[in-house]
Amino acid sequence: MIGLIGLGQMGGAMLRRLRAEGRPVLAFDLDPRLRRMAAEAGATAVDSPADIIAAVVLLSLPQATAVSAVLDKLLPVLPPGAVIADTSTLEPAAARGFAADAARVGIAYLDAPVSGGPAGAASGKLAMMVGGDAAALDRATPFLSFLAAVIVHVGASGAGQVAKLANNLLVATHLAAAAEALRMAAAAGVPPAALLPVLNAASGRSAATEVNWPRWIETGAFDSGFTAGLMRKDVRLALGLAADSGTPLSVCAAAAAAWETSPIADAEEFNRVAAAIFAQRSPSGER
Repeated sequence: MIGLIGLGQMGGAMLRRLRAEGRPVLAFDLDPRLRRMAAEAGATAVDSPADIIAAVVLLSLPQATAVSAVLDKLLPVLPPGAVIADTSTLEPAAARGFAADAARVGIAYLDAPVSGGPAGAASGKLAMMVGGDAAALDRATPFLSFLAAVIVHVGASGAGQVAKLANNLLVATHLAAAAEALRMAAAAGVPPAALLPVLNAASGRSAATEVNWPRWIETGAFDSGFTAGLMRKDVRLALGLAADSGTPLSVCAAAAAAWETSPIADAEEFNRVAAAIFAQRSPSGER
């Protein structure tokens, strides 16, 4: 039995994947509609985190305050030796604090943020970056491998979050930089459709040009399942980490500023920010 708390875009995709693999799941979310959907998918939906009693529990929550509230109810009921794998993206210091709280009652807490979005979760192809006890990760891996094709133990508690924040800071920066470079080329007469095959066969390629632009921006699909607000949150966390560690980020900070000042609303899909940067006009009104 696997516990799963948080049934939004990511958590819901994880649930569907686990059920497709025939795994029994105890599921909880504050939203009764999502609990009903979990039950319809074949999970056992419960009314409180205190009802999630399992050897391995996955969390997919929006921020540290939500994780803290869940752990207050979860830690007293889990059996000794249970493992919590928290796929949320949080401040590394918060993850280290949660790990210490869990250890005091004989529970292992792993910070295990993921990359790959809901599509990656649904297909079992997530990349998972894990901080915490290696032996606990070994116990949880048979369960986590249903969701993640790549599981990397980065280091001690908090290390998984550091890796995730570095990753998403690069994603935000690459998207902003790619949008500007593509805009420059388009203004000079080479549209993205002609330029992208060149970039993706050359050294300028990135996930922004290889995946995001052709899949979600050029097609106008904008259905990655990840919002601009979530990316902004992750970028802010990365900037906070840089400030705490005394690391200047002049290049990434410029990209972060573009995300903060973009007119794209938090609730909109995050690739729309890159599309808006591409569409920006010069003061003369030219593209």
